[in-house]
Amino acid sequence: MGRAFRIKVRMRRFRRRYPKISFAIRSFFIFSATFGAAYGFITASRSENSGYDPNAFAVGASFLFALACLGLATLSMRLRFVNKRMRTLAVHNEALVDRNWELKEAEERARSLFESQGDLIVLRDHQGRITFANDAYCALAGQERGALVGTRFNFDVLEQGESARESNGTRIHDQKISTPLGSRWVAWREGLVRLDAGQPAELQSVGRDVTDRTESERALSEARDQADAANRAKSRFLAMASHEIRTPLNGIIGMSGLLLDTTLTPEQGTYAKAVKTSGEALMALIEELLDYSKIEAGKLDLEQRPFALSTLIEEITELLAPRAQAKKLEIAAYVDERLPLEVVGDAARLRQVLLNLAGNAIKFTSTGGVALIVEPGIWPNEISFLVRDTGIGIAPEAQSRIFREFEQADERVARTYGGTGLGLAISERIVKRMGGRITLESEQGRGSTFDVSIPLLASDARAGQTAFPSPDLNGKSILLIADGIEASLIAHRLERWGAQTCMVADAAVAEALLPERSWHAMLVDRALGAECVARLSEAARAHATQRLVLLTPATRHEQQLSAGLTGFLVKPLRAASLAARLSLTPEVASPDLAPEPADETRESSSNAASKGLSILVAEDNEINALLMRSLLTKLGHRVVIATHGEAALESWQAARSAGTPYDLVLMDIQMPQLDGIEAAKRIRTHEAAQAARRTPILALTANTLVEDRYACFEAGMDGFLIKPLDREKLEEALAGLTASRHLVA
Repeated sequence: MGRAFRIKVRMRRFRRRYPKISFAIRSFFIFSATFGAAYGFITASRSENSGYDPNAFAVGASFLFALACLGLATLSMRLRFVNKRMRTLAVHNEALVDRNWELKEAEERARSLFESQGDLIVLRDHQGRITFANDAYCALAGQERGALVGTRFNFDVLEQGESARESNGTRIHDQKISTPLGSRWVAWREGLVRLDAGQPAELQSVGRDVTDRTESERALSEARDQADAANRAKSRFLAMASHEIRTPLNGIIGMSGLLLDTTLTPEQGTYAKAVKTSGEALMALIEELLDYSKIEAGKLDLEQRPFALSTLIEEITELLAPRAQAKKLEIAAYVDERLPLEVVGDAARLRQVLLNLAGNAIKFTSTGGVALIVEPGIWPNEISFLVRDTGIGIAPEAQSRIFREFEQADERVARTYGGTGLGLAISERIVKRMGGRITLESEQGRGSTFDVSIPLLASDARAGQTAFPSPDLNGKSILLIADGIEASLIAHRLERWGAQTCMVADAAVAEALLPERSWHAMLVDRALGAECVARLSEAARAHATQRLVLLTPATRHEQQLSAGLTGFLVKPLRAASLAARLSLTPEVASPDLAPEPADETRESSSNAASKGLSILVAEDNEINALLMRSLLTKLGHRVVIATHGEAALESWQAARSAGTPYDLVLMDIQMPQLDGIEAAKRIRTHEAAQAARRTPILALTANTLVEDRYACFEAGMDGFLIKPLDREKLEEALAGLTASRHLVA
């Protein structure tokens, strides 16, 4: 079988190679067979013994003719099939020719692209010899392709970068190489490729010149390092500037406060108050700049502690009330009773934001008032703080930029009202840091509303509790004779308690309404005038059980209350005070204006003064040392001044050796020879070695950074007082000295 196939294959090859000889041989065989058959047939038929039969001859001839026709037909069909196949092969051959031409063109283009592209391409065999190098590689090497092929040429490596390997085995690395054109950075991708079957794989290296990118990255890295260094330098500068500014400010504010305690003429008192006010304004500016620097440096840390929501809001309104009332403005607060009593968050930062917004509202409002409304937000556990005013408003085109640093609504506002333009920028960043948002709605000439929405979880400690019992006012009528923001909030609160509230602003209308029904209470604003209040209180004797007047702290001591009144409430109104007053059912005699409640801090400080604490003050600044001596002496304490850390340490040791140890050490942080941190560490070391009683140490520092606070506590201090020194905070620290050893003022 195999031999016959080989013979046939050889015959076909012979026919393809020698077609004419094959045709001649084939024709000869056909002619010989035909001639022989015809000659034999004719000869046999003419023989005497042939038994010639014409009929048989005719049949035979017909049969032979039929066979010949069949052969011709078969040959014709085969020829047609062959011709058809030849045409198909011709068409296919033309397509193959076209495809071969396209492949040749593509190969040429690929080779041209392969050789002329900017990336470096080089192939090496298993012995490291170059088998191919494109034009870019040859140009960078400065040699012809023929000179490189077959050699083990390599660039000199000046610096090797990090190497990595992909999952397919490709190695990626950067190299700084030396070339005739200078040093260049090249990013290489190296992998094994097999170009021909049965041949060993070759190493293909594709390199891209990344010198510009690498230099840009290094320049960017250096710039980033320089920026970080600049930020650190800025932080150090701000800390130093803060310390250096706060130190004289401590003297200015403290001494002006002491001066105001002395007997002064009215003119002198005015000047002294101006000095203190200017110092406090400068202090507020420094605080804003420091807060901004902390936010920029990403060092704004938030605390998560429970705090009473209504207490915080009422403290803010009471703190800002003097400023508002000095401009004859109203300020009021309303906390929705659906909110939890205590929430968890950073009360100090929230107070800072609301003080800034409410303070701005007071500053930009000339008539009307400011309201601070707290209600549930649109999302679960979200609380919305609304600061609403009736001020100048903000133009629509200015609303988008007032939250930027050092930006205000317009230059006219900046010239008229002043300010740095940092407050809102700081507030917005604090709110975002707390996970909330701040929005603004304003209409020029009609006022603005800032909405601060912050997620605050309810505290588990006092869940379900209420700050005060709400009075049962269902079905009871209350007449509110007042106008303005606070009156509307009082009316809203009374309605929430179930009262039928009638609010009127005209005294004559109110006087006409009194006889129409029996009133549980009448609330009248002192702003209507003393005579009007007295007339209404007398008219309401027979109609209202409770007759209350709304006073400001300034009008509280102007005169005695009318005999027709049963009590008074001080604005801004506390919800608990209003509830307590309305819960009283019997009519009581008209009270005199009560004296100012005793200040607990003053009482505690006087108690501390009566004990006569022995206090060591380490302060290198003469003015601040004089201020501390004066303040503490006025409080009845014995004071010893040390001008540097070494002197403070020696004085502390001498007092302990003499058996009269100091009750307290007030230690300045930055002092010559030995700073306060190191002095505190040495004091704690001596105490630990002698197992002696621990002396409370409070830091006197003008630095407000968190790192400085940690440094104080790590040195063994019990707390710190921030300059400029506040007299009330100093009194609180001294009053709480015996109750706690870990103080933060």
